[in-house]
Amino acid sequence: MKELTLQAYAKINLGLDVLRKREDGYHEVRMIMQSISLADTLVLRKLPEDRIMLRGAKAAIDAGVPLDETNLVYKAIRLLKEEFGLTEGVEAVLSKRIPSAAGMAGGSADAAAALKGMNTLFSLGLSEDELCKRAVRLGADIPFCIMGGTALAEGIGEKLTSLPVMPDCYLLIAKPPIDVSTAFVYGNLKAAELEYHPDIEGMITAIRDKSLQGIIDRLGNVLETVTIPAYPIIAEMKEQMVKLGAAAALMSGSGPTVFGVFTDRTVAEQAKEAVLRSGYTEQVYIVQPVAAGGNMETEKG
Repeated sequence: MKELTLQAYAKINLGLDVLRKREDGYHEVRMIMQSISLADTLVLRKLPEDRIMLRGAKAAIDAGVPLDETNLVYKAIRLLKEEFGLTEGVEAVLSKRIPSAAGMAGGSADAAAALKGMNTLFSLGLSEDELCKRAVRLGADIPFCIMGGTALAEGIGEKLTSLPVMPDCYLLIAKPPIDVSTAFVYGNLKAAELEYHPDIEGMITAIRDKSLQGIIDRLGNVLETVTIPAYPIIAEMKEQMVKLGAAAALMSGSGPTVFGVFTDRTVAEQAKEAVLRSGYTEQVYIVQPVAAGGNMETEKG
């Protein structure tokens, strides 16, 4: 095999709780993560010469995605090349659809695709667990992006428990034209003073019972206490989505992306058009939950 094409799926947080700040500076979290059908595309090709070449399609270049050794795709490829002493080179071509700095793990999803792709392309024989152990060295969200689907994430996000996929629904995703620093959000979070914590246990039960309403009733994200005061447009977009027919709306991750849950595709389409007309943002998508194992790999050669 000489070439492999993979889909790198974005994620949203159905529930995000922060339990405490650890002595090492990281935060102890408890989150429900969900893969969605918005995806970047990563093409990996073997090269005869021993080098890593990362290129971006137009959307990646336009978004200002770094195409050098600072990119997580590059780091993921280098990690496995060095560990396994691979002397063949790799060309990676990244096509972006997931908004950058959006709280949707776009960079982590790309890195996860790179790790899975390298494992297949070079027949390394690593299990999913073994890939995840390597992935956490690069970023806390990458192990989930390798697993995909629906999962409870604990620790700093690396301790994962797979859950049944979220019931069918339509998710309206909108990213306002601002970038939010995850470091800023966690740096300003007062975890010990939080008065509200989302019902993560109840969310898990609702997912296992396939109760979409139970999930909707328990959507919650404690990071909104930092991000929304700094960027009020997030609260405005949440309110707008509910007015447009969403059963509920929430900020994903550290923001600024907002998603609304819809049970009717037509209502979701109408809401999308209204958001576009409002001028809040042009980055608006209708997506659905994705089950685990959906990387849609295409092989050549």
